[in-house]
Amino acid sequence: MTIDTAWPPGLPIGDGWVETADTTDVLFPYDGSLVARAPLGTPAHATRAVEAALAATPAMAALPSHARRAALMKAHDTLEARREEFERLLVLETGKPLVDCRVEVARTLVTLATAAEEVARLHGETVPLDLLPSGEGLVGFWTRRPIGVVAGITGFNYPLLLAAHKIAPAVAAGCPVIVKPAPATPLATLWLVHLLRSSNALPPAAVQLVTGAVEVGRTLVEDRRIGAVSFTGSAAAGHAIARNAAPTKVLLELGSNAALVVAADADLEAAADAVVRGGYYASGQACISVQRVLVEDPVRDRFLSLLADRVKDVSVGDPRLPGTRVAPLIDRAATDRVLEWISASGAELITGGHRDGRAIAPTVLDGVPDGAAAWEEEIFGPVVCVRSVPDLDAAFAAVNKSRYGLHAAVFTRSLATAFAAIERIEAGGVVVNEVPGFRADNMPYGGVKDSGAGREGPRFAIEELTVTRMAIIRPL
Repeated sequence: MTIDTAWPPGLPIGDGWVETADTTDVLFPYDGSLVARAPLGTPAHATRAVEAALAATPAMAALPSHARRAALMKAHDTLEARREEFERLLVLETGKPLVDCRVEVARTLVTLATAAEEVARLHGETVPLDLLPSGEGLVGFWTRRPIGVVAGITGFNYPLLLAAHKIAPAVAAGCPVIVKPAPATPLATLWLVHLLRSSNALPPAAVQLVTGAVEVGRTLVEDRRIGAVSFTGSAAAGHAIARNAAPTKVLLELGSNAALVVAADADLEAAADAVVRGGYYASGQACISVQRVLVEDPVRDRFLSLLADRVKDVSVGDPRLPGTRVAPLIDRAATDRVLEWISASGAELITGGHRDGRAIAPTVLDGVPDGAAAWEEEIFGPVVCVRSVPDLDAAFAAVNKSRYGLHAAVFTRSLATAFAAIERIEAGGVVVNEVPGFRADNMPYGGVKDSGAGREGPRFAIEELTVTRMAIIRPL
């Protein structure tokens, strides 16, 4: 099942494409077949990319707004024209169901277009310096300037979209960017970088890509010439990056174990639909998929019955088929770990919990106790954990007890409950009567606690990737 790549051989480093001595096999998670052999980078490639990015920094910072906008829109338009090819490629390299890959491409298009629009909004303001007598006669204003070279490191689960959220704001801000995709899923990102470099609107070294293992990422992170590191991945890896990168600015989009609260007054059918929709998309390999469900005692039995009935209809199988909703996880190690967490949870198995071919059957666990990895950590698989609580106070306390805080949701008919959840839940986003996995790519997105620091979404990421420069003038 090998594919013909649509980009040159090697890695996009400097002004051209650099061939590598080694390659790595990209495998289709559904059956283990070979998709392509991707170039395998080294720390030396990473250093070479940094040096090329530094050389391109003055030209990139001076690039007119119209050129940055044109580059992003040309990539957007080319991606849109070839979206079905990108969707098929994403299915093959990630193993995600086609329906989720279609969503990923659509969201990538929004991210590119929104970043292009934000170029026109990158400006400063005047400052009334004469608030102090010493400031009389002075003119003051501030502008935003590029932070420098950006290193973007992405996860395997949404490789195209995550790369777009690193690359597009950096280009919009006037920063050269080096992206390092996850080793298992470099192909769609390579193609996206090729589209941007082919725009002829940017210096070639403005957008580069280096593949490789941990050593390559460490080379980028520890290089003090980098202006900012933007990482999406696990909390453990994010913590290590933050330590190794200091004092370089670090933006972290880390893991979670997203909670959904079902109040006694909720529309239970809508809540059950949401848990199925939000718990199993991308086969559960999403940081804001529904993992923990807290249900008020009076409606527990009815809710569990509704949920179990709906899970039976979740289709498991070949991710290339439009009707498939759950497919195999990224690799065998991930599958074995999730099954181990299910087995060790000490909970009642409502449904699933076993292999379905290479996949894991959609699973519902009831009564998962504190301390179980399936409740405390990010499971990253098609598993939903349900627990009943006596009241909403207990529900909110259970949500907040987690070390994570990315997104959470509450289902209720009460406006008072909705606002109480927004006020009391410790998370980067609180969603009412919708899945915690809802994300519009133009909104500020990020977490608190071990879920990270900083915000994505083009407008907010551009702010993170620029610095304020103050100008003070005394006219002669």
